Amino acid sequence: MILFVVQALNGFQLGMLLFLIAAGLTLVFGVMKFVNLAHGVQYMLGAYLGVTFAAHAGGFWPALVLASVVAGLAGLVLERLIFRHLYGRSELDQVLATFGVIITLNEIVRVIWGSSPLELAMPEGLSASFQLMEGLRYPVYRVALAGAGILVAVLLAFVVNRTRVGMLIRAGASNQEMVGALGVDIGGLFRLVFGVGAMLAGFAGVLAGPLVSVEPGMGENLLILAFVVIVIGGVGSIRGAFVAAVIVGLVDTLGRAMITDAAKALLSGPASARLGPAVASMLIYLVMAAVLAVRPTGLFPARA
Repeated sequence: MILFVVQALNGFQLGMLLFLIAAGLTLVFGVMKFVNLAHGVQYMLGAYLGVTFAAHAGGFWPALVLASVVAGLAGLVLERLIFRHLYGRSELDQVLATFGVIITLNEIVRVIWGSSPLELAMPEGLSASFQLMEGLRYPVYRVALAGAGILVAVLLAFVVNRTRVGMLIRAGASNQEMVGALGVDIGGLFRLVFGVGAMLAGFAGVLAGPLVSVEPGMGENLLILAFVVIVIGGVGSIRGAFVAAVIVGLVDTLGRAMITDAAKALLSGPASARLGPAVASMLIYLVMAAVLAVRPTGLFPARA
């Protein structure tokens, strides 16, 4: 039971981290119809900027703010120099170009920070743990990370569904030509969406820094999970991204923790050692296939 509770909490925390990445990605994908494989690099860039700012700007909290802002600005620079030239082109062009951005930025990171993994110190106020149940203490920082994800979800849902900017974003996702004909600056709207998405990815990178090694290529695996999240939740839907992120986080974490043990109870040692990890790695894709079979547009398609 203790193992299950711990892994469930870890799965929810992973889900909130995935939501922070997937929220910006689903807005860019839903509003701009742009396949941005380089979104994971912006998460990595946020983590590296967090390490740098934490060392030179007074600790974790100033680094969190500065790295998020700079990651958002870096996203706007990429949008200005590269991505805006790909709007309206085929998905293959977008995939190839953004894959090139991944390779280029990974090499730039190696030149600036080196190839060795770096560490981002946990903030002192959140470095302790608390008694969750008898025999189980849980880190405060992981709870704070999950709380940050919930707060961002509430704020994004309010902005998208209850404000004029959110109305324009939904309208732009439905009919860009009509919105432009009514005098709305579609280019400015796209830049806003792209900048917010990049900032959220950088924000997630800084929050993940104390829990993982900060190294080149750290965003690729999470990017794949983020795409699974937006497909399950529904492209362009903040509510769908939140629910799907929780589902993916729990299924992935609990599956990896429990399936190997379950396989050991049914099969011999070598067979279970091979079968358990293989099945666990497939679980989220099986969930995605099941959702698409029933609801091809995802659990919560974006409102027009």
